[in-house]
Amino acid sequence: MKYAVLIIAVLLGYIVASVFTKNKVKHISLYLAFSGAFLLSVTLFELLPEVFENLEGNPGLYIMGGILIQIGLEYFSRGAEHGHVHLSTDKRAFPLVLLISLSIHALIEGFPISHANNLLWGIVIHKIPVAIVLSFFFIKAKYSKTTTLIFLTIFAAMTPLGTLLMDVSPMLYTYQFEIAAIAIGIFLHVSTTILFESSKDHSFNLSKVLVILFAVVLAYFL
Repeated sequence: MKYAVLIIAVLLGYIVASVFTKNKVKHISLYLAFSGAFLLSVTLFELLPEVFENLEGNPGLYIMGGILIQIGLEYFSRGAEHGHVHLSTDKRAFPLVLLISLSIHALIEGFPISHANNLLWGIVIHKIPVAIVLSFFFIKAKYSKTTTLIFLTIFAAMTPLGTLLMDVSPMLYTYQFEIAAIAIGIFLHVSTTILFESSKDHSFNLSKVLVILFAVVLAYFL
């Protein structure tokens, strides 16, 4: 079930982008703000206490490592993980570098799902607006549907693959909390960037504040 939900989230994003034009998806910034706040809240409420309780040594080193990994990935993805694709739409070559960087990000974010069920919904909510933005990019760049679907299918498969590997690999399971700490760093970087980038001129209007508060409360009581 959890594998299917992760794939459906990307499929739903593609369907929304295919049915509606970018101008008609008027509140994409609110969706992004909600997803960022929800993912951040789940990370702080569930993953972070679990890692600090179970991981010996200094979890901060692994968390910082996750932040640095995400910064490195965004050098190649140009911020697609948080809903902004800053790539030229004039080129028709398959965006292999973008796919690789997004796939690494998606694979790592799938690892902690196996022992943090609410994180599943945080990532699902996060993936829908990202998939919408990615789909808009492919549509605007006039990529073929085949290219778009190949890209999105691989991207959609990576997070459940990470979850599956954690479920079946004893070696990965042995280091589950170290891996979770790295994922926390990635989530912290991505979610906080979403919150600021989804706000014009880095200012928050009332609707955005209410959306963020709702996401935090929802994550707390789940």
